[in-house]
Amino acid sequence: MDSQRPAPTRAAQYVRMSTDHQRYSTENQAEVIASYAARRNFEIVRSYADEGRSGLNIAGRDSLRRLISDVQNGDADYEAVLVYDISRWGRFQDADESAYYEFICRERGINIHYCAEQFDNDGSLPSNVMKSIKRVMAGEYSRELSNKVFAGQCRLVTLGYRQGGSAGYGLRRHLVNEHNELKAPLARGEHKSLQTDRVILVPGPNEEVETVRRIYRLFVLELRSEREIATILNREGKSAELGQPWNRSLIRQILTSEKYIGNNIYNRVSFKLKKKRVSNTPDMWVRGDGAFQPIVEPLLFQAAQSILADRARRFSDEELLQLLTALLGARGALSGMIIDEVESMPSSAAYRHRFGSLLRAYELIGYSPGRDYRYLETNRQLRLMHPEVVSETVAGIERIGGEVTVDEETDLLTVNREVTLAVVIVRCQPTPAGSLRWRIRLDTSLRPDITVAVRMQPGNVRHRDYYLLPWLDVGSDPKFGMAEENGVHLDAYRVSDLSPLYHLLRRHSVERVQ
Repeated sequence: MDSQRPAPTRAAQYVRMSTDHQRYSTENQAEVIASYAARRNFEIVRSYADEGRSGLNIAGRDSLRRLISDVQNGDADYEAVLVYDISRWGRFQDADESAYYEFICRERGINIHYCAEQFDNDGSLPSNVMKSIKRVMAGEYSRELSNKVFAGQCRLVTLGYRQGGSAGYGLRRHLVNEHNELKAPLARGEHKSLQTDRVILVPGPNEEVETVRRIYRLFVLELRSEREIATILNREGKSAELGQPWNRSLIRQILTSEKYIGNNIYNRVSFKLKKKRVSNTPDMWVRGDGAFQPIVEPLLFQAAQSILADRARRFSDEELLQLLTALLGARGALSGMIIDEVESMPSSAAYRHRFGSLLRAYELIGYSPGRDYRYLETNRQLRLMHPEVVSETVAGIERIGGEVTVDEETDLLTVNREVTLAVVIVRCQPTPAGSLRWRIRLDTSLRPDITVAVRMQPGNVRHRDYYLLPWLDVGSDPKFGMAEENGVHLDAYRVSDLSPLYHLLRRHSVERVQ
């Protein structure tokens, strides 16, 4: 009888383990798939496994992405894909996304088999109806679970327990048991091991606590700016968290965080179901006032908030121009640097945002700079774009599973704790003959492993394309010009989007290990 049995159908298996149910471990899935394969005469010739990955979207699921890529590129040496059930294929919030990935496979003659489901995925009407219902149910399960987890976290916040995140400068995380009795401090990166344990914030080392209090005194009593305070602390050799130098942003974080007066605040930012990150309005924040031991006097904190609120108040166009006119009368000249030096004034960026450019604001008050500032204004606009481009790059790398940290001073990115990445915006300069030129300068002081050169279109408002430039390949000539077409060698680094970036980063990680 066995000699009469047809040759088995070649198949790949896909398994995914999230963190929700142990019964969905990859080993258990593989056992069910193996049993299904034996009954249906499949031979498993390849395995794809995503362990500890959310099923909400395809970002970070390298194995599923590789499976789809193999199918699309014709590299799949199998005729079927075996999956435990529909939820392991993915709990996509849009059921059509799950169907789309299955369609890609089926279009190339590769069928998906859901081994633990009570129906065959044979294209029949009952099968399609059940499959659609299951996909919706899988997505709805994630939504319900997210709501339950959020509700539980909100309750713990109101009870005074810390929900995620580092403690911050001047504070430390500490474990307490179910009776609110102190157990042990938690070092950075450590997590609680018992479900009944909770985390609270406690005052940190005396030196850090005193530095936090001094920051408030300098800001409120001596009316020092955030930048001035950072300069004072750096000059004295004091380091911020993780040994980094102080800067305006770090000082601002300390001046605005209610945890220093003992309040536990949650839900300032939402990132539910891996969707767009949203900053919530204060009425949506979840509060637990008086949860921790304060290290700053509440009256001092409120005074700091009043100063910050007064700075941030909304000025009318007329008020902005009056302030600019008064500054011109006091200084005799205007520039972005002069405007930004005055703490009581809105920033030069506020004037650019309101009037389109600083030159337009100057025109409205009758001021004519002594030289042509259009070139400088373009440079300023590109500098304003830089944080946005860096943020987009970070978000793109994180979407495909990378871990990114950003140096506050240099904007140098460190990916997966080993590969450094710099982002430069390259202005477009038309020649008198009408051709386009770009001048790239790599940062020889930082020597990033990879530089992302963002080439701008004429007018320098929108980007044209990207060049991914590894230092090992191009660092010997850190300054070079580019035309619209640059030959095979240089254009090998040219891409229309940043999707190849992560693969290049992974290649560099391997090279560094070797």
